[in-house]
Amino acid sequence: MNINVPNSYLKVFCLSLITLIVSCKKDMKTTHENPLLQEWKGPYGGVPAFDTMDVNDIQEAVEVGMKLNLAEIDAIANSTEAPTFENTIAAMERSGAELDRVFSYYGIMSSNMSSPEFREIQAKLAPKLSEFSSKINQNKALFDRIKSVYEASLVTPLDADQQRVVELTYNGFAMRGAELSADKKARYAAIDKELSTLYNTFSDNVLHDEENYVTYLNADQLDGLSEGFIKSAAAIATEKGKDGSYAITNTRSSMDPFLTYSTNRDLRKQVWTNYYARGDNGDAYDNNSIIAEILKLRRERVELLGHKNYAEWRLQDRMAKTPENALALMEAVWPASIARVHEEVADMQAVANTNGDNITIEPWDYRYYAEKVRVAKYDLNSDEVKQYLQLDKLRDAMFYVAGRLFNYDFTAVPEGSVPVFHQDVKVWEVTDKDTGDHIGLWYLDPYARQGKRSGAWATTYRSHTTFDGKKTVLASNNSNFVKPAEGEALLVSWDDATTFFHEFGHALHFFSSNVKYPTLNGGVRDYTEFQSQLLERWLSTDEVINQFLVHYKTGAVIPQELVAKIKKAATFNQGFGTTEYLASALMDMKLHLADPENIDIDAFERQTLADLKMPSELPMRHRTPHFGHVFSGEGYATAYYGYMWADVLTADAAEAFQEAPGGFYDKEVAKRLVKYLFEPRNSIDPAEAYRLFRGRDAEKEALMRDRGFPVN
Repeated sequence: MNINVPNSYLKVFCLSLITLIVSCKKDMKTTHENPLLQEWKGPYGGVPAFDTMDVNDIQEAVEVGMKLNLAEIDAIANSTEAPTFENTIAAMERSGAELDRVFSYYGIMSSNMSSPEFREIQAKLAPKLSEFSSKINQNKALFDRIKSVYEASLVTPLDADQQRVVELTYNGFAMRGAELSADKKARYAAIDKELSTLYNTFSDNVLHDEENYVTYLNADQLDGLSEGFIKSAAAIATEKGKDGSYAITNTRSSMDPFLTYSTNRDLRKQVWTNYYARGDNGDAYDNNSIIAEILKLRRERVELLGHKNYAEWRLQDRMAKTPENALALMEAVWPASIARVHEEVADMQAVANTNGDNITIEPWDYRYYAEKVRVAKYDLNSDEVKQYLQLDKLRDAMFYVAGRLFNYDFTAVPEGSVPVFHQDVKVWEVTDKDTGDHIGLWYLDPYARQGKRSGAWATTYRSHTTFDGKKTVLASNNSNFVKPAEGEALLVSWDDATTFFHEFGHALHFFSSNVKYPTLNGGVRDYTEFQSQLLERWLSTDEVINQFLVHYKTGAVIPQELVAKIKKAATFNQGFGTTEYLASALMDMKLHLADPENIDIDAFERQTLADLKMPSELPMRHRTPHFGHVFSGEGYATAYYGYMWADVLTADAAEAFQEAPGGFYDKEVAKRLVKYLFEPRNSIDPAEAYRLFRGRDAEKEALMRDRGFPVN
């Protein structure tokens, strides 16, 4: 039976329903006492209450946050008003504030302060979060409104930033199955749910192996190691209940210096094996079968959308556009890269032979003998360089660069005035040097600890927008430096210093954002690494070297002859660095192009490396069983190539500074850098943004020159 209801009555009914939903939301907000849902209070526009964060609150907070957000989405989707940018797209931009706040706490518990209790909750929440996303992405009424706004904008274009938001929103929904039939939508959602659990298990397995494979040394096994490293290893062993021993943890920050300096080859092999076997030990925490299932489900999901493989689907909204374009870049660099490895190995083998070591170079020898070659070829000792690389001074150097390029001041916030989640975290206020205007807060969490994921990363707790009032930025940098013993300076390698600058580049990208709508703070994966990679270049500028690279004991500036050696050796070991990275990037792409049916991950990895003629003397940077970039989620899946894609932009942009009268601090080039490459975030197509900065597209040859490879 059909019942015709006058439009006026229907509109009144729907408006009443929306009012009821909003009223319920207000009641939930005011009566619910979960602290993770509450609005942030205090100075600087409000800050997360990290000091009251409790793992016991997280599940309830996430579940309530999802309900609140879904109520907002339903109100938008079921509105009887004709779809417009304001009542559909802008309304979506406003939604989810409570859940966004909860995810700031969730991210800290996941990445910085994980615990067995949290991991249990995370496992329970993973499928629920997947279902939540599916309810939004597959909401037909919502997508119909989005599509209507999108199609209208093709006829009558909106303002540039509004047009960009509409296009990104529409394409994002379309890519995630919004136009599928009901049965395909159901299968798509089921796959997402299953994948969410697999990603969580993958991460937990890697973390298990990082925490449980620790190498303990005695006093007779420390030969070659620096005094500072030994003191740190002793302190970590004591924390782990092994007083009198020295702990080499299963993280890169501990493994790398040990492999570089330890004279004990058997121990080098043990530490190397522990690290590169994470997730691949044939036990309950082995990730090979999980990866196979992830690949199978990813392929099935994109086939629902009509794509041949996951890579084709994923790269359609990236700068590379197709897997063929990404592979073409990697395969153009690969031959020169492995050729350089063979040269490096020959140099190392010659040193070993001269020393009468009676060995053939193996992967656990590469760093050790590379260091000896560095000393012999360039008279450059990495341990000598480290004496001038104090973490605190490097932090001050980054502040200096930010002041010169972005006009920022960093001022330490008095301890206790801003809540932090661990006593090691320090906070700085960022302001404009000329006006004093508050821009945001920078949180630094530098040290490794139990429950903290490995590596280095940047994140935001609040992003800048001018939508519904200006919001200032809360950004953080997170590292895994081995904490020094009390009263000792933290000395780092040149590579670690470079990474420190890299991650700070991400933070500057957050702080410099000048966009109106939250969606525009996102990024294109093979572009967002560019800004951070570019900032690495300022570490080796004379202004930084002469002011901040001072001896940790004497305070003397690093000698110019040592600086000359560093610059002369700038392309040293590029074979190792480029090949270990490219092997992982190629593996990522080839895994997602391969037929996943009955795939044997271990056999595929070995065969692919053999086909690539991978030198046996070094491994991939991330072996497949612990390749978290790709298998703990989807952020870098078929996108690990993006670092090299971004490196083409980086090398080309660096040449723009080199060609300028003022070099890396040239005011005009710096102005274009901030205006076109940092401030817009994703409000401009990345390729167009780069052309506005450079006047042309980036050239691949700049990358080859930068790495000291032959240019054809």
